Amino acid sequence: MSQVTTIVITDPELLAKLAAANGQIIFRTPTGDTVKTAEVVANGTPPPRVKSPISDEEFEEARKQPDGLPLSEVWKRIHERYGQ
Repeated sequence: MSQVTTIVITDPELLAKLAAANGQIIFRTPTGDTVKTAEVVANGTPPPRVKSPISDEEFEEARKQPDGLPLSEVWKRIHERYGQ
């Protein structure tokens, strides 16, 4: 699991810019040097580089089942494909 760093921003102008941002955000120093980059993603949406371990076909098949898949079966499939 990746590390999470929380930074609290109190500047209303900066907060408004961040709230309106789309796509990639590049944080720069006053001299123009890049400090960090971030990417805007919708809540609950994995970043573009992350691939789901469950295929679209498997999701569709699970949706057809009245009760879906038990969590134990989901974990079993993940472990079979990607190891522990």
